[in-house]
Amino acid sequence: MKIKQGSAGILTNYEVLELLRSRGASKDATRLMSSLKLSELKVYDYLVETVACNQTTNTINEFREKCSEFDLAPAEILNIVNTRPYNRAFLYPILEACDSRFSDEKHEELAKVVTEVLPPAPHHVKPDEGALENKN
Repeated sequence: MKIKQGSAGILTNYEVLELLRSRGASKDATRLMSSLKLSELKVYDYLVETVACNQTTNTINEFREKCSEFDLAPAEILNIVNTRPYNRAFLYPILEACDSRFSDEKHEELAKVVTEVLPPAPHHVKPDEGALENKN
């Protein structure tokens, strides 16, 4: 592989997952015959279990557009896209100086945009739902 331009930009987990898929990564038994290295297959195995497997270029672009009103840094947007926090508590540590930059209403509005635009993880269970399942 030849590097055309070093440090051209940052990639979301979805973009890395799509790159690995385009190079032949999959979950089937023939994947070991692909030209991918073992480390690349391990990255693929990890990413297909994250929110990246349900994302699309359109949803990420839509999220970026809706984030323009919140004045988020590119790194904050990247972290939100990669982790898809599902409530304010998980969003809080991603945002620098959250208390001084966002009112409670703006913080809640951003959390709502995240949950409406970005799809959840494939096996995401809310903590309160998991507690109910364990009691039965």
